[in-house]
Amino acid sequence: MSVHPLLERRPLSQSSARRDAAHFIDGEFTQGATGMGWDNICPVDGSRIGRVPEGGRAEVDAAVAAAAAALDGPWGRMTVTERTDLLAEVAAGIDRRFDDFLEAECLDTGKPMSLAAHIDIPRGAANFKMFTDVAKTIATECFQMPTPDGAGALNYALRRPRGVIAVISPWNLPLLLMTWKVGPALALGNTVVVKPSEETPLTATLLGEVMNAVGLPRGVYNVVHGLGPQSAGEFLTQHPRVNGITFTGETRTGEAIMRQAAHGIRPVSFELGGKNAALVFADCDLDKAVEGTLRSAFSNCGQVCLGTERVYVERPIFDAFVARLKAGAAALRPGRPEDPATGIGPLISKEHQDKVLAYYARAVEQGATVVMGGGVPPMPDDLANGNWVEPTIWTGLADDADCVTQEIFGPCCHVRPFDTEEEAVRLANATPYGLAAAVWTESLARAHRVAECMEVGICWVNSWFLRDLRTAFGGAKASGIGREGGVHSLEFYTEISNVCVKL
Repeated sequence: MSVHPLLERRPLSQSSARRDAAHFIDGEFTQGATGMGWDNICPVDGSRIGRVPEGGRAEVDAAVAAAAAALDGPWGRMTVTERTDLLAEVAAGIDRRFDDFLEAECLDTGKPMSLAAHIDIPRGAANFKMFTDVAKTIATECFQMPTPDGAGALNYALRRPRGVIAVISPWNLPLLLMTWKVGPALALGNTVVVKPSEETPLTATLLGEVMNAVGLPRGVYNVVHGLGPQSAGEFLTQHPRVNGITFTGETRTGEAIMRQAAHGIRPVSFELGGKNAALVFADCDLDKAVEGTLRSAFSNCGQVCLGTERVYVERPIFDAFVARLKAGAAALRPGRPEDPATGIGPLISKEHQDKVLAYYARAVEQGATVVMGGGVPPMPDDLANGNWVEPTIWTGLADDADCVTQEIFGPCCHVRPFDTEEEAVRLANATPYGLAAAVWTESLARAHRVAECMEVGICWVNSWFLRDLRTAFGGAKASGIGREGGVHSLEFYTEISNVCVKL
């Protein structure tokens, strides 16, 4: 099997990026005791990156024990300032090794370097920076109350770390979404055991090197690689010493984890699937609406939880919108991550490619008009083994068609006309999911009115993927449980106790 060219982009003597993944347990890198594992395959061309060890029950037990010991050790005794100063150094460490994280992320995912360099790696560092500020400014409630003897009493709240947090992170934005959980968990005094996706092991492993370099106490940050059922994922969510579970991924997996969390009544925080809608009104700025929908439908090859797969366009501008969306999607050139001209990368795996192509075929079977795409693009011989699919746009499907109702997680969208604002809102909300929506209009009144009606965790108006990390983030309906971001992360990552003092 060939070696991926990105590995030869810089001489190895100039790059300290890790090629083989490793468990990171109690401050040490290890291949574990199972002897099992798999080759890490690059989605761009099917080349071998390195080896990934599979963790079993023993590795999970060791990681959880190390995390629990750290809570009772130096980490648990640190002041908030000492703890957050260390995490600020972690953010700086990611910045110092920016190129290594960028290389690792693009090897694992195949996404364009231009995308990862502007979003994934900066956000990985920002997640630590922002939550250090949150942790240092936590306020709690205080109440005075009368007592029968007239002396009175004072009630005040204390926040304590929840304990050992299991972090199960996805493959589409590996560093960003993993640190979105690890950042607040550690800033608020918890310890973590991370189970990254089996498809994208490298940046979670590399972060262990940064943790050691800045002097984070052993056992605070742990990583165990593995699969889900009967592997590291299931052993971690079952573990009785895990005090909370946070997960980003598909709804079906969230349901399975929730069943495991019921043993011992452990709290969960989930960001799950979505079938997100964009509402494009005739009074929109058409340039902005087309550009924004191109991003929301096709960024990261459509592998974004917040991406748009349903587009509803007011009838007077429907034809113009579809034509311009087609032209924009047709200009997205597939290619290697390091090529500045690359506009779209591959899907994460052959399995996922088969799934997306099956939906492409099903759309045609169910009566779709294929505006563009619908298959595998022609690729040069050196990329022929990559997981490529064409950006795809459909019209003409019924509202109950599979490609309108089921999450595909690929670079595709269905565009449907609407006639009234009420119809647009009804169509957008006609889904069991409720993660995100985008509304495109130049009417201030309509923007506020429609946004209020969206049954989602986040609604963008005239933008997409614009995130203030201080705001609440999470899904409604089948798209998740709980909210994270800013002070909202306190509710999951801490336990609150009331102290009542009679005066």
